[in-house]
Amino acid sequence: MRLVYHLPLSPFSRKVRLFLAEKKLLFDLRAENVWQRREQFLAINPAGQVPVLVDEGEVIADSTAIGEYLEEKYPTPTLIGNSVLARAEARRLSLWFDLKFFQEVTVNIAHEKMMKRLMGQGQPDSERIRVGKENIHYHLEYIGFLTARRSWLAGSDLTCADLSAGSQLSVIDYLGDVPWTDHTDAKNWYARLKSRQSFQPLLTDHMPGVIPSKTYADLDF
Repeated sequence: MRLVYHLPLSPFSRKVRLFLAEKKLLFDLRAENVWQRREQFLAINPAGQVPVLVDEGEVIADSTAIGEYLEEKYPTPTLIGNSVLARAEARRLSLWFDLKFFQEVTVNIAHEKMMKRLMGQGQPDSERIRVGKENIHYHLEYIGFLTARRSWLAGSDLTCADLSAGSQLSVIDYLGDVPWTDHTDAKNWYARLKSRQSFQPLLTDHMPGVIPSKTYADLDF
C-alpha cells in the first residue's frame, strides 16, 4: 500500500492526495508534525518537509516531483495535458499557485493564523494577514480570467494546475478567508472542483484548535 506523509492543511500534501485520488490509486495517510524534526522522518526526507510518498518501497519527496512520478508511472488519466503546449501551460500554472500564490497568500494567512501557533513561533502578524487578504483578489481575478475562456485553468481538461490552485485555496477557505462573493467565476470553478469525488476527503480534515469555516464542506457554498 502506498503511504503519504502529510499535514492535513498543507496545500502541497493536499495536492498529492488529489493527484492520487484522481488517478484512482489507493493510499494511506500518516500525519507528520514536521516541526518536531523526528529522526526517522528526516532519514527518509532530509529536508524535513511534507509531502513524502512511499510507493512500493521507493521514497519520493516534494509535491511536484511526486506528481511527475505518478504521471509517468500511472499515465492514465493524464493530469498534465495531452499535448506539448497543454503540458507547458499546466506546468506553468501549477508553479504559479505552488510558488506565487503560496508566497503571496498562503504564507501570509495560513502560516500566520495556524502554523505559527503550532510551531510555537508567537502571535500572528496582523499586517501580513492583511497583505495576504489583499493579494488573494489578484489571484482570484486571474482564475476568473482563465475559466471565462477555458473549461479548466490550463485548457479543456482538468490538470495539475487545477489541483495546485484548489489545494492552496482550500486551506484559505478552511479559514474562511476567501472572498468568494467578489469573484463569481473563480467561485464557480472552485465549486466544480470541490464537488469532485477526489476532493471529498479533504473536506473532512480538521486541524486541532482551528474550526473550519461554516461553508468549508458545503458544496453549495
